[in-house]
Amino acid sequence: MLSKLTIKNVALIDAAEISFCEGLNVLSGETGAGKSVILDSVNFVLGAKADRSMIRYGETECLVKAEFLVPETSKAVQELRELDIDSDGEILLSRRFTQDGKNAIKINGNTVTVSMLRRVTDALVDVHGQSEHFFLLKESNQLKMLDDVIGDELFQKKQALTELLKEKRTIEEKIALLGGDEQERSRRLDILQFQIQEIEEADLKDGEEEELRSKRNKIQNLEKIINAIRDALGALSGENGVLDGLREAKRALLGIVRIDETYATISDKIESIAMDADDVADSLSNATDELYFDENEAEEIESRLDLIRALQRKYGATKPEIDAYFEKISQEYTLLSDCEGQYTALTTEKSKLEKKIFALCKEMTLLRKKQGADFCQRVVEELKTLNIPHAQFAIDFTDYQETDVAKATVNGLDRICFTFSANAGEPMKPLGKIISGGEMSRFMLAIKTQLSAVNEISTYIFDEIDAGISGKTAKVVGEKLAKIAKKTQIIAVSHLAQIAVMSDAEFFIEKQEAQGKTLTSVYKLDEIGKKKEIIRLLGGDENASFAMQHAEELLSDAEHYKETID
Repeated sequence: MLSKLTIKNVALIDAAEISFCEGLNVLSGETGAGKSVILDSVNFVLGAKADRSMIRYGETECLVKAEFLVPETSKAVQELRELDIDSDGEILLSRRFTQDGKNAIKINGNTVTVSMLRRVTDALVDVHGQSEHFFLLKESNQLKMLDDVIGDELFQKKQALTELLKEKRTIEEKIALLGGDEQERSRRLDILQFQIQEIEEADLKDGEEEELRSKRNKIQNLEKIINAIRDALGALSGENGVLDGLREAKRALLGIVRIDETYATISDKIESIAMDADDVADSLSNATDELYFDENEAEEIESRLDLIRALQRKYGATKPEIDAYFEKISQEYTLLSDCEGQYTALTTEKSKLEKKIFALCKEMTLLRKKQGADFCQRVVEELKTLNIPHAQFAIDFTDYQETDVAKATVNGLDRICFTFSANAGEPMKPLGKIISGGEMSRFMLAIKTQLSAVNEISTYIFDEIDAGISGKTAKVVGEKLAKIAKKTQIIAVSHLAQIAVMSDAEFFIEKQEAQGKTLTSVYKLDEIGKKKEIIRLLGGDENASFAMQHAEELLSDAEHYKETID
């Protein structure tokens, strides 16, 4: 349930905090008082599209918080766990929106995106507004609603169908490779054969390009290398070079090495350095012997590098990419080479898959028809209690054949249409062509009553569900809301006393002017305030004793009715 809603700087609301109860919460007030602002705030914190116009004039940002209490086993908590957000059943949503269009959204203190927010709130709240009337008139949405009613059993079939359709697409892609006439396939085979031969003959080796570049670099800098080695050798072993100096130093110390061990140690170090220098000189001399310039080798290196660059331009920037391309075209070549045999095998496999898809679609249709008939009957029974005693409601299914499998989607092949008749003797017709506004409100309420048992939603929000109804029908709708509210929290905006009397908590929205500013305030009414509001909704005078007595009688009858609800 939605336990608390905090609003700051939204439209005409400076600051408001509303604590809702578990049952039926009714919001009422004069037209234009700001009831829609409350619902806009709820939609905003649930993830609806934000608009700068909702920020209170003169402010730079708005903020809405919503606190929910749900079972730890609820779908909303499961969604949070998948998002790696902890919850013991308490869910705190917070959304801040600034004039520069930036969102700051948090769930239980964790920053999330709008899409992540919606994943959670879709399992928390169902908001019914006037726009949902139009939603239900669209046939694709009718199919979705029916599927929601059926639930897991149909979902599992949809998953199986998804896998079959994926296999079918893969086969169709392979068949497409075999497309075209014999001449086109022959041209394609020639191209593939050339590419395969070109890559095979190149016989690329791992690390080959780097090795060739290193060799080319040596050849291009050969003179520089030779000069450097020659100069280094001269410095080491040439006349008056390092080796001559070390030998001279060694001879100079021979006369004093017996005088002190220190001189002997130094002499040994000089000898060691001389030996190392001699080794270095030998290495340089050997390196010089290995240096040579072969014009043919240089040309071969350049030619090989040109070939590698050409292959990279055609088939991939690296050897692994070229290898992957080679594997791909080799498979295509094999496929096209055995075109007739491959085509027969693929079309046979596709035909088998299509039969499986068709059979599964038929299973889905049978399940929808069976569950749909039961659903329609339950809705009709609800409509009878909502003062449409002769209501008829059915779901029409469009027939399809196995040849229609190409049109199959994850939803199968079903096309459905909700048909309805409110009056005795009138034929059923598509929903949108005959249903009135008042009938549509009751129809949606009947639908919601049935869905409340299967969708695990903790809160229903109704925006003027009483549109187009009055009198006895309004009383019946109020009783129906009270009945649903026994198991699912309801927050409803209403202009009817017959609904307000059924409330477990009544909130009054009022617009006031103070110091040149217009503000909307929200008050939770006490017992006396609720009576006065019912009198106002009835159009009576709150100072008249008979009006107060009438309100008390309505409230008493409502309480008595609620006590009879299981």
